[in-house]
Amino acid sequence: MDYVLIDADQALFEPAFGAAMVVVRPGTLRGSGPASLNGKRLCVAGDEASASVKGCLYSSGAYPIPGVGSLEVASLGSDQRTRTIQTGGQQLLLVGGSFTARFRVESPAQQPTAAGAPIPDPMTEYSGQGRFLTTNRILRAH
Repeated sequence: MDYVLIDADQALFEPAFGAAMVVVRPGTLRGSGPASLNGKRLCVAGDEASASVKGCLYSSGAYPIPGVGSLEVASLGSDQRTRTIQTGGQQLLLVGGSFTARFRVESPAQQPTAAGAPIPDPMTEYSGQGRFLTTNRILRAH
């Protein structure tokens, strides 16, 4: 049994995304399920997309001049959706363990050069991890 996620809960991203280090901020979940708990809608499968965070700075090994990108939940862990309980025909989201996160580069970090123009980071996205934090201490499911 684990706690069900509700509207305004947070997605906490780890700063290490492979070779990239991201200045992370938490994402806020927006619950869209028809059921609610204490006036807050329950989060259902698909609501994890609402926790994206834009405008995060990053740098990567050979590219120390910071770039900018956005954080998002790429995929949920196997323990982050209910198996049997649903609302409105959709699985509920659970705190669970960790999820796979994605950092999408919008403006690449750069490598300084002695000859002039810096070299941009060729990577367009990086993979990392994150976890959910809930204020719900009542409703649990599996």
